[in-house]
Parts: sequence; structure tokens; C-alpha cells
Amino acid sequence: MYRFIVRRLASGVVLIAILTTLTFFLLYLSGGDIARRIVGEGATEEAVQAKAHELGLDRSVWSQFTDWLSHAVSGDLGSSWFNGQPVSDAISSRLSVTLSLVIGATLLTAVLATVLGVVAATRGGWVDRVVQFLGVLGHAIPNFLIAIGLVSLLAVQWHWFDATGYTEFADSPSRWLSSITLPVLALVTGAVSSVAQQVRGAVIDALRQDYVRTLRSRGLSETRVIYRHVLRNAAGPALSYLGVQFVGLIGGAVIIEQIFAIPGLGQVAVGATSQGDIPLVMGLVMVTAVIVVVLNLLVDLAQGWLNPKVRHA
Repeated sequence: MYRFIVRRLASGVVLIAILTTLTFFLLYLSGGDIARRIVGEGATEEAVQAKAHELGLDRSVWSQFTDWLSHAVSGDLGSSWFNGQPVSDAISSRLSVTLSLVIGATLLTAVLATVLGVVAATRGGWVDRVVQFLGVLGHAIPNFLIAIGLVSLLAVQWHWFDATGYTEFADSPSRWLSSITLPVLALVTGAVSSVAQQVRGAVIDALRQDYVRTLRSRGLSETRVIYRHVLRNAAGPALSYLGVQFVGLIGGAVIIEQIFAIPGLGQVAVGATSQGDIPLVMGLVMVTAVIVVVLNLLVDLAQGWLNPKVRHA
């Protein structure tokens, strides 16, 4: 198990290094005149050059990258070029908000997708067709359209929830839950249909295996066969796909947060990319990459627990 974890961590470090390197150079290739953007279009050329020298923009790109990397490795992600706020503070103050949406959506997706997938695989007939139709529908309708529909119906017309805004959990747990309900539902709608399809396919494949017939011949109830044995073997593929959906939900949360005016990483990401705030963008990329690496490690550990063969693959 130790070697298994080390291999996964090593591959994660390589992924982060490649991703941050590509992002840094792509940002500079498309960044334009960042110094003039900071000091303003009406600033003199001398002021622009002074700002470029202050930020180190007059050095080579490689020199700037190695300088950023040496600080990032030690935990210093720098400061925003536009407001001077430390990047770590700008991200940490918003990260919990975004993670509350994404983790809530992931947990709800896992429960609903498992129920729908198992029912579709075992019952068949119209239930199976409905689940497959929902899968196609979930892929076809973007999350932001679902979010707008939920706001129009549940907030504007029925007044069940507030249309926008966010309440901290420490301030009021009930209002916090109310403020994230609509965003989570908007994220879940598309994800649950896709994961349910994966669960359905994995359960059908597991039900065709010889060990299922053996268990049934020994007199085990169908419920015990499915929930004690079939689901364990079918969980592997579904869990991998759920991990992929988690990463997709982080991207989807950027748009959803804008619609519901939620102060998460979405607002930070949109503002940083539109301004060309490279330290803040790089910080967001690195933090997101670390989250993805940790998530993949947890998924791999769960896979290894479910199927020991994975640890030696």
C-alpha cells in the first residue's frame, strides 16, 4: 500500500508541475501589456516601464517563472498585482464556499445516482428507459439554464429560497443550507444523470458474472446479493466517474456562483482572468491542481480497497 500511495503522489507532483508550467507560459503569451493595464491607459510610458520593472516584467519569461516557482514551492504564492492582497488569503477566504457547493453536490449525486442506477439495472422496463432519457437530458441542458429555471420557479415565483446571496455556516446553519440548496441542485442535475448511467452499466455487468448465479443458488436474497456483493464490484467504475464529475463540478461552480452571486472561487477566477492578474490565476491553478491530485489519490485508495488488484496495476 505504501508503494501504491508513493506512486500516485509522484504522478500527482508531475501533473502539477506540467500544468503550472504550461499555464504560466500560456498566460504570458496571451497577457498583452499587463503593466499598462495596471497603471491605466492614460499613464505615461515612464510610469508603465516603472511598474513593469517593479513587477519584474522586464525580465525574461523563464526567469520570472523560476522566481515564481521557487516561492510557490515554499508556500508563497505572491500577491495580486491589482490590489496587493496575498494570493493565499484571496483563495483561502473563498475556497470553503466553493467546496461546500462542490462537496454537497458530489454527495447528493452519489446517493441519487446509486439509487437510480441500481433500480434501472434491476427493474429494467420503463424505469430503465426513464433513467437513460434523463441521462441524455442531463447532458443536453447546461447547468446555467437549470440554475436560471430554478431561480425563476423556486425563488421568484414560489419564494421558497432567496434568489441570490450566501450565508456563512457559522452565522446560521439553516440559512447556510437554504443559500446553497439551489446552486447544489443546479450542479447535481447534470452530474447525477451521467453517474447513474455508469452505475447502471456497472451493475448490469456485475449481475452477469458467475459468482452472482452462485450466490443466488445458495439461497441468498436478491437484496443481499445486490447490496452486499454486486454493488461492491460495480462501485469501482462508478467511483472513477464520480471523481471525474467532481472535477467538472469545480468548473461548473464558477458559472453557478456568478448566477447566484455567491462569493466563492468563481468570482475570484473571473476577475483574475479578465484583468490578467497572473499571480492570482497561477494560485488558483495550483490550488485546483492540488485538490484534483488529492481527490484522485482518495479515489485510487478507495479503488484499491474495493479491488486489491488495482494496487498492483
